[in-house]
This record gives sequence, structure tokens and C-alpha cells, in this order.
Amino acid sequence: MSFPLLTATAALPAIGAIATAAVPAARRTAAKWLALLFSLGTLVLAAVVFLRFEPGGDRYQLTESRAWIADFGVRYELGVDGIGVALLGLTALLIPFVIVAAWHDADPLETKSTRWRPTQGFFALILMVEAMVILSFVATDVFLFYILFEAMLIPMYFLIGGFGDRAHAGTDESAATQRSYAAVKFLLYNLAGGLIMLAAVIGLYVVAGSFSLSEIAEARANGSLEMATSTERWLFLGFFFAFAVKAPLWPLHTWLPNAMGEATAPVAVLITAIVDKVGTFAMLRFCLGLFPEASKWATPVVITLALISIVYGALLAVGQRDIKRLIAYASISHFGFIILGIFAMTSQGQSGATLYMVNHGISTAALLLVAGFLITRRGSRLIADYGGVQKVAPVLAGTFLIGGLATLSLPGLAPFVSEFLVLVGTFSAYPVAGIIATSGIVLAALYVLVLYQRTMTGPVQESVRSMPDLRARELAVAVPLIAVLIFLGVFPKPLTEVVNPAVEHTMSDVQKKDPQPEVEAAK
Repeated sequence: MSFPLLTATAALPAIGAIATAAVPAARRTAAKWLALLFSLGTLVLAAVVFLRFEPGGDRYQLTESRAWIADFGVRYELGVDGIGVALLGLTALLIPFVIVAAWHDADPLETKSTRWRPTQGFFALILMVEAMVILSFVATDVFLFYILFEAMLIPMYFLIGGFGDRAHAGTDESAATQRSYAAVKFLLYNLAGGLIMLAAVIGLYVVAGSFSLSEIAEARANGSLEMATSTERWLFLGFFFAFAVKAPLWPLHTWLPNAMGEATAPVAVLITAIVDKVGTFAMLRFCLGLFPEASKWATPVVITLALISIVYGALLAVGQRDIKRLIAYASISHFGFIILGIFAMTSQGQSGATLYMVNHGISTAALLLVAGFLITRRGSRLIADYGGVQKVAPVLAGTFLIGGLATLSLPGLAPFVSEFLVLVGTFSAYPVAGIIATSGIVLAALYVLVLYQRTMTGPVQESVRSMPDLRARELAVAVPLIAVLIFLGVFPKPLTEVVNPAVEHTMSDVQKKDPQPEVEAAK
């Protein structure tokens, strides 16, 4: 049997989580370094997966299959396609930066007690989230995916509620109350979506007799699987509802601003740049792959909701007074673009949506982590508490600006390529939707530039006059992320070569072809 590379890639951070949690209370610095080393080891394995993946080969590669719960037809089945390998790489890339950025986030919770080890617990939870997300991107058994989809909520709940942001305008008691509220709201929304999905998963097994994506696809191809139109639509809605909550899509988005606002900046990156991508990824793999006719039936409604998310998220971002909540609403707008590209049902739109997942993850991580460094210095998330920062901390201001320009999809930075493809793919199939979506670009320029103007330019406020610039550890986080944004902005080929064949498979699943341009015949 060949080496189980996908299992090893997911197992390494899980082992790291256990090892980090077991570090003695007095050795919290060792726990941080141990977590970082395991995350770097995972990145190496992810790079091996990326290099071994053959874009022109089989749809699912590096496959593994073992019996798990045989009586119920559940198998431990793994396989990676071009979309999964891109998102696996994103996850493995971002986690080391998250750990370095969060180096001191658990320090305020340290006490003299030897029983309570917040530092060890904090970094162990981050690694556990990484393990579950990676495994969800490679799971090809629907039930296995569902278990991971739900299980990742547990460590995220504790990261938000137990290790939340201490930069709060209210009292310690009110801050703790808001962190608890945000964590519970996150959990309840996602659990509700998951419970509805569970009913759909059971229904799928009743209809198809299997949880395996490959077996279901084979049965559909040879005509042995017949699914009634109404049944397929109900099952689609069950899956889509859960993924729309995770994504998050309007009007199921309201948990995200609370969760990102109350979490520390690195944990907010975990939420929006990594965990939420599971929702949009699953729309491509499960909604379109398992229920192609229902996906086409639901397309007009989903596109409408995506457009509302784009405009609504951008408008609310313009009016925000809290830095992290502004970025949260901007992310809602960006997820609208991703879902729009998926359901435009064109190769450009779906390639752009997949690239958008990766590029949004990197750009949001860059902006959020630098914003976190800024908030830590001042002790406030309110935009009004800043001003003139670029005069006292020019490197911090410069990296913040580049992260913001990437968020508004400036040409030359990675998100521009993906947003352009989404809009091209949408215009070719749904011109009116493409025109409406374009308004999100204008609003993005407004909320990003206004944020920069209010925090970084103008007279230097007394409270930021002694603010230090980025230190070596913080530069080690910001500079590589910016370098990746520039590299993928001018040379996206390494990603497009991997993603495009997977998109062709998805287009084949839904039996859609790109619209042909209408050209008048020469007279």
C-alpha cells in the first residue's frame, strides 16, 4: 500500500495539538514553538501533495479507502481534486502565520495555577482546527465530511468564547458577556445548519445506498441511480442551507460580524480565511456534484442572494466604526462574489470563485493580522481612536494599505485576477447580475480607502504618538503574505493550472457549457 499522504497531512496537526496540550504549564514558550514546528511540518506535507498532484490526471488523486462503519456503509475515503488541493495549500500556508501572529494572545490569561494552561490549550485548538479543515477538503465520503463539518465547531467555539479579543471599550464583565454571546451565536447558527444537513445526508443514503462520491457518480453514470426531481431538490436544500450558513450567505450571515469582532485577529483569520471556505468548497463538491439538476433549478435564487450579499456587505462595511467588524462585512461581500461565480455555471466563474477562495484567504489574513497588531498597540478596535499612524509607524501603515488594496482587488494583487474571472463568467451568462455585482467593487474602494484615511492619515492623535512600528516577529507575518499576494497577482498560473481541470469536471457534472459569444456575420 502506498504511503497515505493525505491522512498524514491531516494527522500531523492533530498529533501536534495533542503534543502541545501535553506540554507542562511552566513551559508555555516551548508549547508555542512546538505548535509552530508542527504547522511548518504540515506545510511541507501540503507542498508534497501539491507537487504530486497531476492536473491532467484522474479527478480524485492520492486516494485512500478503508472500511469504517461497515454496517452503515460509511468508509474512510479520501481523495483530492484541483479545488481541494488549492484550499488544502491555503490552510497549511496560513496556519504558521496565524500561530506567529498569535504568539502572545493567550499570555494575559496565564495564572500561577498549574492546572489551567491557556497557552497550551490555545495553540492546541488552532492545530486541531487545521487538522479538521484539511481532512474536510479531502474527504470523499459524505458522512465523513459531515462529521468533520460539525466537529470543527467545537474548537472554534472555545477559541472565540474562551480566548476572545481583550481590546474592548466596555468593562471586563461586558466584554466577557459579548465574547460568550458571539461564541454561542456562532455555534447555534452552524449547528442548526448542520442538523438540517444531517437529515439530507440520511436522505441521500436512503436514495443512493451509499455515502461515497465515486460510487454515487458511477451509479448515476450507468443509470442505476434515479432520483426524483422533488427528492433531489429537497436534498439539495438541506445541504445548501448548511453550506450557506458556513459561507456565510445573506441572510444567514449575522453570526460572522459578532464572531470576528469578539475573536482575536488570528482567530478571526481562522474563521473567515479558512473555516468559512469549507462552506463554499462544499457547494462545488457536494451541491453541484450530487444534485446537478437541483443546482440549476436553484440558480436564480442563489444568484439573487449572492448579489444581495455583495451589495449589503459592502454598504454595511462603509458605515462601520469597528475595524474588525468592517473587515467582517467586507468578507460577507467577498463571499457573495465567490458564490456568484460558483452558480454562474461558467468555467470562468467557477475558476474565479476557486481562486477567490484562495486569494481572499491570503488578502484577508494580511489585512486582519496587521489590523490586529494595530489594535494590540492602542487597545481599541474603534476607528475613531486612531489617526496619523503613518507618521509614527510607517511600515505598519504601509502593510495595512497593501492589505487593504488587495481587499479592494487592485490590479497587480492576487484578488484582482479572481474577481475579474468571476465578473467575466457572470457577465457571459447573466449580464444584469454582472452589472449589479460591479457595484461591489466601487463600494470596496470606498470602505477600504476611508478606513485607511481615518486611521493612518491626518493629525497624529495623542494616544498613538508613541506607537511602535512593526517588530521582527510581526514583519515575519506581514511581509511573506504581501509577497504571495504580489506573486499570485502577476503570475496566477500555478493555481489556474491546478484548478481549471477540476472546474471542467464540475461543469460536466451539471452538464453546462460556456455561452458562446454572439458575433454578427460579416456582410
